[in-house]
Amino acid sequence: MTPPVTAALLYDLIACPHRVTMDLYSDPSERDEPSAFVELLWEKGSLYEKEVIAGLKERFLDLSHFAGDEKEQRTSEAMQRGEPLIYGGRIQIDGLLGDPDLLRKKESGYLAGDIKSGSGEEGPDDNSKPKLQYVVQLGLYTDILERKNLSASRHAFVWDIHGREVSYDFQAPYGKRSARTLWQDYEDALGQAQSIVNKRLVTLPAFGAICKLCHWYSLCVEQLKKTDDLTMIPELGRSKRDVMYGSVRTVAQLASTDPESFANGQKSVFPGIGLGTLRKFHERAKLLSAKDGTPYTREPIAFPDHECELFFDIEVDPMRDICYLHGFVERLGQDNATERFVSTFAETATPAAEKRAFGEAWTYIQDRQPCTIYYYSKYERTVYRALQEKYPDVCSADDIERLFDPTNAIDLYNDIVKKTTEWPTWDFSIKTLAKYLGFSWRDTHPSGAASIEWFHRWIDSADPAIRQRILDYNEDDCRATRILRDALANLPVMAEPIA
Repeated sequence: MTPPVTAALLYDLIACPHRVTMDLYSDPSERDEPSAFVELLWEKGSLYEKEVIAGLKERFLDLSHFAGDEKEQRTSEAMQRGEPLIYGGRIQIDGLLGDPDLLRKKESGYLAGDIKSGSGEEGPDDNSKPKLQYVVQLGLYTDILERKNLSASRHAFVWDIHGREVSYDFQAPYGKRSARTLWQDYEDALGQAQSIVNKRLVTLPAFGAICKLCHWYSLCVEQLKKTDDLTMIPELGRSKRDVMYGSVRTVAQLASTDPESFANGQKSVFPGIGLGTLRKFHERAKLLSAKDGTPYTREPIAFPDHECELFFDIEVDPMRDICYLHGFVERLGQDNATERFVSTFAETATPAAEKRAFGEAWTYIQDRQPCTIYYYSKYERTVYRALQEKYPDVCSADDIERLFDPTNAIDLYNDIVKKTTEWPTWDFSIKTLAKYLGFSWRDTHPSGAASIEWFHRWIDSADPAIRQRILDYNEDDCRATRILRDALANLPVMAEPIA
């Protein structure tokens, strides 16, 4: 029997089509154990939904305690009666199965809605848009309602973590420059999902940052290594791999190929891949394929010469919208023997605790001026700008911009690693590069996601061992940044592409 297309299946499809294939047709015993962070997301999502429903003022029909065919039958009967609001229903038709959190009666039919423990939109406030993962789920519910002649319109809604109702208009164009609609996004995802379900589409694993949270991670990595997949090349993701796949299938094949043979003027023959980008991928393929491949820089790297250096990393819980830790490894005179770890920690998940930790971190940074600050990616600057807006009495917006002036504040990832260096690694994350350089984290499974889960356990238990685990992880992140900075300063310069 062909499995139905569900909202959960479509959600996973947006992240990784191959996960859908694996979930449907692979041996479940080969899965990795779910990470504690993923389990936390499930738990928090369920708890938030219960909180929202418990606080609902309007009358609703609760079908959440029913299951399977009985739930579907009771949902159908409730809609025929015209129940104004249905919670926990089930709808199904034509191989499509949906479990919308909410079904709301309008004059001409029903609108579907979901309760989400995340934001209903993504992107900057002045240009936000519906989340694609939510679009495909709500599109499925709307499609089922349409096919059953029960839909009010091609609209749906999300009750999100901010307490807002976010409307999804499936027929409105994206904007003046694009006539594409959310409904087209849904239909494309549905078509791909149906092809996977019916085994008309063979998917391939692809390496990416999101993989590390997936329960198929170990199995997929094993297959990627075995097939020498192109997505092991940094920044060459699934979509680029797929357009190249007809001509080049492996890292070794790309390494041995002349990229100019794929030139089409200043472009390449591969849609969406410029000739310069293809040359970059070719160099990375050669570096990965070489037995003695070593990192290099295309131009000399010079850092500011300050007596004091701060290697900086923060920890943020997006579910609680709180920056709970500011960590610094301080070094004097480039002498590692002088290193010390300094941190400011939000002892509770409250604005007052967040403000205190931010204020103490700000004071510490100011007391160390002049100094050079090293961090990895734009995240620290983005969060500090947000903290300044929340707590303007700690510092001004101009203060933040001066702090992150690139003269003395160095984003090692965007300003150095990404722009000028190459590494024989699958990605350029701080953990990958620091481990390549021989650094080891004290924790067996270090990650920002794990730190968030630890923070939740700290808030629930006040266990000092958990607090120390968070601090140790952050200190190791800061120290890894120092390890990388020193390695960058000593990389060989290779102006011409490697032979």
